[in-house]
Amino acid sequence: MAVILTGNDLDLKNFIAVARYCEKVSLSDEATHRVETARQHVKKIIASGKTVYGINTGFGKLSNVAISYDKLEELQENLLKSHACGVGEPLSAEAVRGAILLRVNALAKGYSGIRLCVIKQLIDYLNYDITPVVPSKGSLGASGDLAPLAHMALTLLGEGEVYFQNSRVRTKEALAAVGLKPLYGLEAKEGLSLINGTQIMTSVGALAIYDALNLIKAADVAGALSLEALLGIKDAFDSEVHSVRPHAGQIATARNIRRLTEGSEYLSAPGEFRVQDGYSLRCLAQVHGASRDTLAYIRQTVETEFNAATDNPLIFSEDTVISGGNFHGQPLALAFDFLKIATAELANISERRLERLVNPFLNEGLPAFLVARPGLNSGFMIVQYSAASLVSENKGLAHPASVDSIPSSAGQEDHVSMGTIAARGAAAIVENSINVIAMELFAALQALYFRAPKKRGAGTEVAYQYLRKQVPFIKNDEIMHPYIERITRVIKSGELIQFVEKIIGELE
Repeated sequence: MAVILTGNDLDLKNFIAVARYCEKVSLSDEATHRVETARQHVKKIIASGKTVYGINTGFGKLSNVAISYDKLEELQENLLKSHACGVGEPLSAEAVRGAILLRVNALAKGYSGIRLCVIKQLIDYLNYDITPVVPSKGSLGASGDLAPLAHMALTLLGEGEVYFQNSRVRTKEALAAVGLKPLYGLEAKEGLSLINGTQIMTSVGALAIYDALNLIKAADVAGALSLEALLGIKDAFDSEVHSVRPHAGQIATARNIRRLTEGSEYLSAPGEFRVQDGYSLRCLAQVHGASRDTLAYIRQTVETEFNAATDNPLIFSEDTVISGGNFHGQPLALAFDFLKIATAELANISERRLERLVNPFLNEGLPAFLVARPGLNSGFMIVQYSAASLVSENKGLAHPASVDSIPSSAGQEDHVSMGTIAARGAAAIVENSINVIAMELFAALQALYFRAPKKRGAGTEVAYQYLRKQVPFIKNDEIMHPYIERITRVIKSGELIQFVEKIIGELE
């Protein structure tokens, strides 16, 4: 069933369905009407002879240069060619598909003045799975994602390359294969309408926040399994403790841990083995909870941006065309920098629990490095090394991009967001952190094998049995990479959490 775009109600679930899983797309009748009305406003402005920024002027510092009627189409094509200055490895296909989807949804709001046929060509790209090759670097994140969006938009004219049927081919070749033709040209305002927006940073960041939302539930599962393996004290998750510090994420995390470990015979009471647990166990709810609250804020910011008009100028009527700054990526830059920190912290505390599992001075009687014959075998020693490497890398990546700004366009654009850099950094940290949580899960399974067989919790039992189908007990040293990769895959796909939730109900 196609996702119907109205410009006003796209959410993260439908974004992922289109960007990652190639769901079909269509435009609502109301959106179609708004687009056509806005285009009529542009035509009337041109016919009136009025000089209006973005329609018959230059751009940026050149906005005071009037462009004659016979040069308007050339102006738009020149804009795309001159702005296509991206460098670096191409963005992932899902990130570009997401950007196309978001650009269509923004244009569907009816404030851009673009022709319906241009929007339909973008929708055809999604529905035929034609994905422009877009370099990942080159956006300042204000005036929109100009460089990468220019690369995307140029393919509408048959320029550049696209991914099609698992190959990288010339754009015209892919269009011909599905019976499409390049647009003959772009008319007044259309080039600017295609590149003046935050859709690249929003798409990259939206994919990252979606994966982070899966990750935080997996982090709770990993924490619960480690808590059992380390004979953790259950009192730290008592609802009374969290009710007197009522952060929503903290309360939700503690509730998740209680549900996952309900009925567990591995958890202990104060003084049974020790009086208190280390912070990576005892403060799990406080740390995961803070990240959980942060992710909720980021998701809200992203979904607001999904349904925003972010180009400039905005066309409200033939008499009301307003230049503003909705293309500025600051709301997203701050959110994605926050995403970097929140996700890096999930990995930080996970690696500390992993260290406790493998360290014979901290693991409550488990064998050193979780292997039966340490010395001959290194066991999980280097699993912890790899996790430590990733969390250290995250610390560098977590430096906020949004605190930087470099003036551009001869000082006209004197403050920029660097939001796309923040989004790419967030995506890298989320990927690293998924691997760290996978390593903790792998080690916790191994640790529990060495404990005397007892009853696991309602949720940890489900997770244990599911993950045991993915990875075996490690009796003697083996190549660990494939096992880590398997667990990483079931975290990112959401399969692990879906399996657990099928039994104990939805985690928060």
